[in-house]
Amino acid sequence: MTHTFHPTILREYDIRGIVGETLFAADAKAIGQAFGTRIRRNGGHVVCIGWDGRLSSPEMAEALTEGLIAAGCSVRRIGRGPTPMLYFAAKIRDADGGIMVTGSHNPPNHNGFKMVLAGKPFFGADILSLGTIAAAGDFVTGEGHAVDDSVFEEYVSRLEADYDGIRPLKVVWDCGNGATGEVLHALVKRLPGTHKVLYGEIDGRFPNHHPDPTEPHNLVALQDNVLAEGAHLGIAFDGDGDRIGVVDGEGRILYGDQILVILAEDLLKTLPGATIIADVKASRVFFDEVKRMGGNAVMGRTGHSLIKTQMAETGAPLAGEMSGHIFFADRYYGFDDALYAAIRLMGIVARWDRQSLGQRRDHLPHMVNTPELRFDCPEERKFAVVAEVKARLEAEGAAFNAIDGVRVDTPDGWWLLRASNTQAVLVARCEAASAEGLKRLRTALAGQLAASRVTLTHEN
Repeated sequence: MTHTFHPTILREYDIRGIVGETLFAADAKAIGQAFGTRIRRNGGHVVCIGWDGRLSSPEMAEALTEGLIAAGCSVRRIGRGPTPMLYFAAKIRDADGGIMVTGSHNPPNHNGFKMVLAGKPFFGADILSLGTIAAAGDFVTGEGHAVDDSVFEEYVSRLEADYDGIRPLKVVWDCGNGATGEVLHALVKRLPGTHKVLYGEIDGRFPNHHPDPTEPHNLVALQDNVLAEGAHLGIAFDGDGDRIGVVDGEGRILYGDQILVILAEDLLKTLPGATIIADVKASRVFFDEVKRMGGNAVMGRTGHSLIKTQMAETGAPLAGEMSGHIFFADRYYGFDDALYAAIRLMGIVARWDRQSLGQRRDHLPHMVNTPELRFDCPEERKFAVVAEVKARLEAEGAAFNAIDGVRVDTPDGWWLLRASNTQAVLVARCEAASAEGLKRLRTALAGQLAASRVTLTHEN
């Protein structure tokens, strides 16, 4: 039996679609059969599956299980929870693979799948291989089975185990009605201090705000509550718990690279000289600060699967992205787990006796920058535009890094242009030491785009 997926759902890092329009239960079953086929041909048979709180996730998980069973796999149903709990289950159960049914931070009518195979990220060509297997009907068949296998208590205990704070903290948490709610409620009962949980009920309609902590407007309730409660910090999660947002005691947002600097400072005390990775969108401050603190700061490509792969290749104990993915291989497993990152950050803050999170933030060099600028560009043009810009920069003798798009260094600062791996958009960012320098960088970026017939408007 062959199966053809909608051409938009097989993405670089995961499988995503609109339920009832581009993604159906039949697709979930075919994904199970195709992934199960890869597992069996890889010499394995045990697959852990979990699902988030979206209204469509139970149906998708059931269809996924049917497909895995048809391929002869032994399925361990971990249950509802955050994506990192599924990754944790695959590790501690020594599973041959794992699949999480999740729409992450996307709108309520979206859903999708994140996968691991043999303990490694499953992305890029691996995801495309599922489409090839399904289109050819090239499925392995067998008589599999499924069992319920909750790791909830083990996961909460594992998170608690690495908390190393000294003084009690007052913390406000915002789950955004996403998949972290049940785990977080159990976790804060075991932690010292005072904890207030916002929107901890898992609700796939996301009735309070969208669960994406990279968007400042989604953090307003958290900021207000931190100020009202006089809390030391506030912590937010995305819809499936693999990305973190942080607010200091003054209600100010810390961005992904700022969080990473604070985590790196603490880690380098016990692992001097360690390699720490940040994606290409991170501030120059991150790279300068890690070097100043004796670490080896490495720039990586954007994308959680790419970062995890680079960590394994370099032995880096810590990595992060501007998007809020934080990866710890120090005392942990190397995957992106926002709950675990929160525990480590809280421990640091609770061991400080002479400074607050806000004061530490203020000690970082101040830069001015644009937010992430995203503008539509046809799928067939987006990589070509970046290639054209790169060719012109080479001809000019400009200093730039081409690890992921082009990141151009100038005396004012830097600007970045890259093609999104998941959408028909170009992504840009500029950072300088002054407003005048930022204006010059933006002008340079706009000029390069104009030469490729792309307009950078004031709205971008």
